[in-house]
Amino acid sequence: MNLKGRDFLTLKQFTAEELRYLLDFAHEVKRRTKAGESFTPMRGKVMAMIFQKPSLRTRVSFEVGMFQMGGTALYLAPSDIGLGSREPVRDVAKVLSRQVDVIMARVFGHEIVEALAEYASVPVINGLSDYVHPCQALADFQTIEERGKTLSRLKLAFIGDGNNVARSLVFGGVRLGVQVWVASPPGYQLEPAVQLWAEEEGKRSGGSLTLTDSVEEAAKNADVLYTDVWASMGQEKEVQARREAFRGYQINREILNLAKPDAVVLHCLPAHYGEEITEDVADSPQSAIYDEAENRLHAQKALVALLAGEL
Repeated sequence: MNLKGRDFLTLKQFTAEELRYLLDFAHEVKRRTKAGESFTPMRGKVMAMIFQKPSLRTRVSFEVGMFQMGGTALYLAPSDIGLGSREPVRDVAKVLSRQVDVIMARVFGHEIVEALAEYASVPVINGLSDYVHPCQALADFQTIEERGKTLSRLKLAFIGDGNNVARSLVFGGVRLGVQVWVASPPGYQLEPAVQLWAEEEGKRSGGSLTLTDSVEEAAKNADVLYTDVWASMGQEKEVQARREAFRGYQINREILNLAKPDAVVLHCLPAHYGEEITEDVADSPQSAIYDEAENRLHAQKALVALLAGEL
């Protein structure tokens, strides 16, 4: 399957077969890395990494991944570019396309990565936008499979805000046949357009999306329990209001006991322990939180290699 030259803005852009190919290759890339095998499809190539938001996992995983694959990653801080203010997004995309082989952007507005992709002549990867976080979801599905789970008909319960991570889990999960449940308080649930997409896609894939305000209903017999912070970057003014709204939307021992005995616990990090998840659950044998963080490296290496590498 040839994905070279494609952009990676949202999982909706890719068919179930293409997502399956990406995941299989991510498993293979991880195996090669652990075995110490040489894998240098990005030798002599450069990635430009545009950041509007601070980052630990996104920056380290892409930068280390490029280094391990024989390439170079160039970090561009907000002050370096002034994306959309000092320089139009169009000009940034066109200039970088003349000098690098692939662009990764971690931004606020999703329209920014869409504009980068429109004007760039090299692949553009969405490292995170306010709308979706597709690289995270790719690593999540890899982690779930590593724990011996089959995605088709699997029940994945996301407990928390109907945010960018939740959308990506829906877009990738429903397409791959996952039964996705999202438990959010009123006013914080996924928008009707996402529900409509999932309903239509589910007719073809066998996947589904169920929205509820009941944590217990979502967690019951779940194969995977997933959560995220109640307030993301850019929502600092809403922290207190969100703490009140999300009180009780927590993965704790009681909620974990409602899931299947071998249920996997996931969190995209950073975590606020004692809010969306308790520390004892995050550190339990059922938690794959740090495997999930590591798999950002392997999933993204596979992604970059397929979109921009010489395989």
